[in-house]
Amino acid sequence: MFNRLLGKPKQEPNALTSLDKLHETLEMLEKKEKVLLKKASAEVEKAKEFTKAKNKRAAIQCLKRKRLYEQQIEQLGNFQLRIHDQMIMLEAAKATTETVDALRSGASAMKAMQKATNIDDVDKTMDEINEQTENMKQIQEALSTPIGAAADFDEDELEAELEELEGAELEEQLLQPATTAPAPAAAVQAPAGRQPAHNAPKRTAEEDELAALQAEMAL
Repeated sequence: MFNRLLGKPKQEPNALTSLDKLHETLEMLEKKEKVLLKKASAEVEKAKEFTKAKNKRAAIQCLKRKRLYEQQIEQLGNFQLRIHDQMIMLEAAKATTETVDALRSGASAMKAMQKATNIDDVDKTMDEINEQTENMKQIQEALSTPIGAAADFDEDELEAELEELEGAELEEQLLQPATTAPAPAAAVQAPAGRQPAHNAPKRTAEEDELAALQAEMAL
């Protein structure tokens, strides 16, 4: 009842509805323009026929109606131009609104994420990570520390002993004589027809005794 008395609240048209309405209006104007163009062409044909029939007055009337149709066609062209202009502006405004909505949505999402992870939580997490890393280093150092008898060894003394061993080995290598192959003796060429004399090998005392015994047995 209140709606009947006061009227329904006026709804604001959205971009899509307005664009659809403008497209419908543009199509309607284009159809009217085509009809008027046909009528103007028809009046021209009539004027030609009346001119042939020597009916000058009727021909002029046809041309007048053609002029009226042309004025309406020009007016419809202006209407279409305004609608095109309005459609372009509306589409641009629609794109701007959608862009702003997208940016607003992104800002809201970023704000929500910042609330979920504030700077204090980040600092606390990094402190925990650093503390765990330091504890792990201490554990590794404790495990690598020698225990028992190996813990009493002096690293400096072991290093000195190792240096002495290395020095002794180097000195031993320097004192070893160099082994070189003997140079081959020059071959002495004997005169033709003569063989070189071979030195008889020395006989030992045992060989002399054996030879004497063989001589006695032969007798």
